[in-house]
Amino acid sequence: MWHFIFGNLTWAALPHEWFTIGGTAAMFLMAGAVVGWLTYARRWRWLWSEWLTSTDPKKIGVMYIIMASLMLFRGALDAAMIWLQQAMSVGASHGYLSADHFQQIFTAHGDIMVFFVTMGFLAGLLNIILPLQIGARDLAFPFLNSLGFWLYVAGAVFVNLFFVFGGEFAATGWLSLPPLSELAYSPGVGMDYWIWSLQISGLGSLIAGINFIVTILKMRAPGMTLMKMPMFVWSSLCSMVLVVSVFPILAVTIGLLWLDRFFGMHFFTSTGGGNPMMYVNLIWMWGHPEVYILVIPSFGIFSEVVSTFSQKKLFGYASQVAAAIGITLLAMLVWLHHFFTMGAGADVNAFFGIMTGVIAIPTGVQIFDWISTMYKGKIIFTQSLYWFLGFVATFTFGGVAGVLMSSPAADFQFHNSLFLVAHFHTMVIGGALFGIFSGLTYWFPKVTGFKLNERLGKTAFWFWLTGFFTAFVPLYILGFMGATRRLDHYTDPAWQPFFITAGIGLVIIAIGAAVQIAQLIVSIRQRRDNLDISGDPWNGRTLEWSTKSPPPFYNFAVIPEVKSRDAFWEMKQGGRPQPVYQDIELPKNTAMGIYVSAFVFLAGFGFVWHIIWLIVLGLGGAVTCVIIRALDEETEYTVTAAELASMENNHS
Repeated sequence: MWHFIFGNLTWAALPHEWFTIGGTAAMFLMAGAVVGWLTYARRWRWLWSEWLTSTDPKKIGVMYIIMASLMLFRGALDAAMIWLQQAMSVGASHGYLSADHFQQIFTAHGDIMVFFVTMGFLAGLLNIILPLQIGARDLAFPFLNSLGFWLYVAGAVFVNLFFVFGGEFAATGWLSLPPLSELAYSPGVGMDYWIWSLQISGLGSLIAGINFIVTILKMRAPGMTLMKMPMFVWSSLCSMVLVVSVFPILAVTIGLLWLDRFFGMHFFTSTGGGNPMMYVNLIWMWGHPEVYILVIPSFGIFSEVVSTFSQKKLFGYASQVAAAIGITLLAMLVWLHHFFTMGAGADVNAFFGIMTGVIAIPTGVQIFDWISTMYKGKIIFTQSLYWFLGFVATFTFGGVAGVLMSSPAADFQFHNSLFLVAHFHTMVIGGALFGIFSGLTYWFPKVTGFKLNERLGKTAFWFWLTGFFTAFVPLYILGFMGATRRLDHYTDPAWQPFFITAGIGLVIIAIGAAVQIAQLIVSIRQRRDNLDISGDPWNGRTLEWSTKSPPPFYNFAVIPEVKSRDAFWEMKQGGRPQPVYQDIELPKNTAMGIYVSAFVFLAGFGFVWHIIWLIVLGLGGAVTCVIIRALDEETEYTVTAAELASMENNHS
């Protein structure tokens, strides 16, 4: 009876290690603080009705960004623990972490930063800005938007749940390659937590990708042809096409791995007739396009920022579009460069080496277009533009390293070394994260109604840029010296100064992050001095700046008609027509996304601990909720023309 009710969950799974006790205590303390404040302030009903059940993409976007910020703190803490261990663990000293614990932290850091930080920030920006830029009031499927967010939250909770139940996470690296991830070598539940955190959040990403694509293709304002879309919309479309193309591959791949572990199948176990290299191919068929899923939207952000703060239209718009499409297509043809050493042969290696070199061409085209846009422009050096200039420095540096590794002969030397780790972080931090910071500072007044403090923002930028090079240049050097990744201990004392220097770089980055937090606090306190009354604080060119700051819940009282690429810029030059209001329909709030995600979460927990009845309950409950939602015909409400006119006049 005990096994039927609790499956493999026993008392031994409760927190008993210092890090599981500490992690559990921290989570309960934070949750208790939030619950206490909400109760004291009597804000529960407000939180539920105004935010948690909202289908307004702007509010969902803000919740994405808040959740991603919390996960950034968790991922950064993992990074600090990794660097401290590597700085201490040399020769007779073995640091403060066991080898197994170090590998768990290493795995969690990679997955959290990719799935729950960068993807979360980008989903947040897309939710807030994309409908505004195409002149839409909402996304195509408001309920699916809510569901996608709550599946993302469920996955984020899952990736931290091992602190409370289980005591371990996967110690297999962020992609969990077999045979290490198979049951024989990873018998604990940490590997299953890895599988289901990615499976659940990946489902949310896939739903979001479909939603964004349909929104872009079917809900653009009248007159906005594809070649009149802002570059952020184009880059978002390319990124989401990659999402719907490769996230099913991820789902199938880790699903097959789960079948190996749960049912004793042998898709990837060579002793049972399987092939581990099939997993490596499949996971990288998702994994390398995932890098571009993260980076391409940042390219779109830079296009908007550079054009706005150069006070010029974007140079080479058509070539920018072609470059984004080219990167999207080529992203599907480079996955094998991650394992040139597997023995596929010279022909295969040569093809993927050439494709890896070719993909640098459209990226270079975009950089030259941005520089040409700035040429002879009236440049305004805001913090958003600073992040772009930092991107140019870091991404060019990392791109050269990438072209170097595109040669199979060179990659044989760099493979599995810290040189590769440094290159990857240069691309993701210098490309994706710097782009996110640029976008957040650029669109912050649109979301909140007031600007961020420029002085503190620029100070934070310099800490980040200095800290980045201090942290990762030593890793390039260590890679040349033969240091491998996932290294929790080493014997050569000549390596230690480089690891210590890298740790100092992390401290500098942490100072930059602290300055960003201070910037937010100071900006909130001084918001009355930095209000965005016009809705157009930067003299922008695209439609989002034609709305009030923050935008009303309906985005546009009258859907604008687009006549050029820089639609709002033309409106400002030629004047706006007198509005004619009509009744509009908007989606009602719904808690069904929360309920579906909660049931999916329960099913995932049942899969981890082999609790069959909980699996049945979770899957059955999720399907039932979806059916109930599908049969509900009262999902929208009407805002009358008179109400629209009243709200517009009161806010004018």
